[in-house]
Amino acid sequence: MEKKTSNRLKKGETAAKYSTLVNLFLAIIKGVVGVLSGSIALIADSVHSFSDIFASLAVYIGLRFSRRKPDEKFPYGYYKFETLASLVISVIIIITGFDIIFESLNGILTPKTIEIPLIALSVAVLSVAVSLLLARYKERVGNEIGSPALISDGKHSLVDVFSSIIVFVGILSAYIGYPVLQSVASFAVALLIMYIGLKFGKEAILVLLDACIDPGIVENIKSIATNFEGVEGVHDIKVRRSGPFVFAELHLGTKKRLPIQKADEISRSVEKLIKKEINDLDTITIKIEGEKKLILRIAAPLVDNKGLMSNISKHFAKSPYFLIADITNGKIKKFQIKKNPSLIYERKRGLKTVEFLKNEDVDIVLFEGEVKEGPTYALSDELIKVLSPDGITLEEILLNAAIKEQQ
Repeated sequence: MEKKTSNRLKKGETAAKYSTLVNLFLAIIKGVVGVLSGSIALIADSVHSFSDIFASLAVYIGLRFSRRKPDEKFPYGYYKFETLASLVISVIIIITGFDIIFESLNGILTPKTIEIPLIALSVAVLSVAVSLLLARYKERVGNEIGSPALISDGKHSLVDVFSSIIVFVGILSAYIGYPVLQSVASFAVALLIMYIGLKFGKEAILVLLDACIDPGIVENIKSIATNFEGVEGVHDIKVRRSGPFVFAELHLGTKKRLPIQKADEISRSVEKLIKKEINDLDTITIKIEGEKKLILRIAAPLVDNKGLMSNISKHFAKSPYFLIADITNGKIKKFQIKKNPSLIYERKRGLKTVEFLKNEDVDIVLFEGEVKEGPTYALSDELIKVLSPDGITLEEILLNAAIKEQQ
């Protein structure tokens, strides 16, 4: 897992590095041509690209720190440095938006003509093409490694595509005689940039505050754990993000008498299934708790079939009938009397009886005689508890057993 984590972070680090170099190239080209042509829109776009450089640099530094191994000071690792970098990106985007608004308002008040317009238009087209390729590349790598900062940086590059298109339209408008429109275009780009910056900033702050921003993951964990055999209940699921990874914890309810070894086996199996399903999951903490059942199913071997007036048999596997009752809140909710299907077998009749009780989902069997060693172990393995009858009538015996179990 450690090697896999390191490879993912290294891949994201490489993507951020390439992004920085490409944006540096775009920023210099747009800045030089913007100054030479006198295009406010292109200069603003250049400033925007320089902000991308600092944003990509922040992601690079964040991912670099994230690769550090946990230590005494940071026992949960350095993953949140990546989220902190994402917050830095958002702040840079917002500041850049303010800068572009200021420049745009100046341009609207004092429109200027553009020199070398064809070169300025060519640079705007180049910016559109490169930004589109860069956006797709960073989002693809970000999704592969589960990096929110790289994904947000990719979306920011996608914003660059639209802003460069608007800049192109503004420069084209100035070229045909409407110089004020390039400043209007810059103003529109600034508003879009600030919206994206605020959105990314909100997500980063929520992650840093350990807010649950992945409700789908919570439902997925609950579904996997609930459907696992031996799990009686799932509750207190908590999920938080730390950089590109997810940390989770949950409580599993099992049968009250579950042996420690069996509980540990269930815990490890559930953890393995959840990690297999959720690729971003780094660590999951599972706490096993004995679940108190609201409805107890109690079985009793019977001599005859007279409803609640029946008599309990002193034979386990040879009993002709079994009463199976559901008891809740100190009352018998329902009961049924079934023929013992194991009577047709000559051998292993006790084990067949246990199998029958298991299929009926019995929690307790009432019996005052001795059960052979094989069926005793089988009952224990299936977590079916054996209690001696306590009471006079069958109804009293059933209710006393339920009270004793739930104490």
